[in-house]
Amino acid sequence: MGLIKAALGAAGGMLADQWKEMIYCESIPADVLTVKGQKRVGGRSSNTKASDNIITNGSAVVVNDGQCMVIVEQGKVVEVCAEPGEFIYDNQVAPSVFSGDLGQSLADTFAQIGKRLTFGGDTGTDQRVYYFNTKEVMGNKYGTATPVPFRVVDANIGLDVDISVRCNGEYSYRICNPILFYTNVCGNVESEYRRAEIDSQLKSELLTALQPAFAKISAAGVRYSAVPAHTQELADALNEALSSKWRELRGIEVVSFGVNSIATSPEDEQMIKDLQKAATMRDPSMRDAVLAAAQGDAMRTAAGNEGGMGAMGAFIGMGMAGQMGRPAGGSYSNAAPNPPQSQYATAAGGGFAPAPAPQQPGGWTCSSCGASGNMGKFCNDCGSPRPADAGTWACASCGTAGNTGKFCRECGTPAPTSQPRYKCDKCGWVPEDQSRPPKFCPECGDVFDEGDLS
Repeated sequence: MGLIKAALGAAGGMLADQWKEMIYCESIPADVLTVKGQKRVGGRSSNTKASDNIITNGSAVVVNDGQCMVIVEQGKVVEVCAEPGEFIYDNQVAPSVFSGDLGQSLADTFAQIGKRLTFGGDTGTDQRVYYFNTKEVMGNKYGTATPVPFRVVDANIGLDVDISVRCNGEYSYRICNPILFYTNVCGNVESEYRRAEIDSQLKSELLTALQPAFAKISAAGVRYSAVPAHTQELADALNEALSSKWRELRGIEVVSFGVNSIATSPEDEQMIKDLQKAATMRDPSMRDAVLAAAQGDAMRTAAGNEGGMGAMGAFIGMGMAGQMGRPAGGSYSNAAPNPPQSQYATAAGGGFAPAPAPQQPGGWTCSSCGASGNMGKFCNDCGSPRPADAGTWACASCGTAGNTGKFCRECGTPAPTSQPRYKCDKCGWVPEDQSRPPKFCPECGDVFDEGDLS
């Protein structure tokens, strides 16, 4: 009974498989990469009992745009077609009397019946049609969970520093080699293979490849803030970094790479700005321009100060800063002259008044107005004549008279210390600098006047 059943099954199945099939694939969704082809069987069709995994000789396989058809026979890829249109399959595994020479087709049919008999009436053959989505698969989001190193190179200022950036966006890829994708990724799937099954792996490898890709475009002088304008270069760099894993192993390549935003830490950003600003100071003209701007700001601040001493203090501080920063030679560059000194100072009630003459150390004190540091025969402030031997002393060694400093101007003998030149007549405080008394005693607050001169 088993032999008869096998014979009937082999003959009946072979007769059912004589009909040609039309194998097609509807539009492949964006989230599907591979899908198995279907046999079209309408309500008017008599081909309702054909074997599922048998493709009759002369059957038509329809290929649409954005698809690639692969025929797998006994687990091996035997046909590939990526050109849109109708593909006619020619094989001897499932001969048909409706295709080719009738006599030869009959002989091949009986031979296949005998082969199926040995398999208990089953086909003993497996043939499948797979369609691959060769369109651009878009909408793949990515984001750096941890900062990615980025090298900042600026040949204009000699800057070469590594920073860390974070970025996010979307990328797209496509299947460029369906045979590799079938062999190494999806295999002999039963119905379809979705991109969700490989997305996590692709995203992990993409983020790893971002480091050499960033290094390549940064070496070309592209700054991290300008990366969104160089997405094509970044996609090419990613393809180069991923070629061994994606293109050569899986048959996938990156089509486009979009960057929504890229940012670095505030510390790294401030460091770059400081280095760039410092590098501009190498240019002498730029350095002088920055100093001139700073002096202008100081002058405006001093002019707007209502307090006379505050304004004077601002000008003094500005002059000291300028002199401290000025190198020997009087200018910041060979081409930059010495800036003129201000001849006016802000008065207490606003406006400008002539600046007082600079006081030199030593000198004599005027008995009329109390101005100290006078070196000439007349007072610098009121013009009163200098009293005879005012504030001077005679050297005990060489006899030179009229010395005003701490040492004799002829032999260098120190001034006598037994009798101080200046001494507070209220509390007896003696200033250390006897060449120029203070205006007020720091101990009792008394005003220094003629009574304090020994």
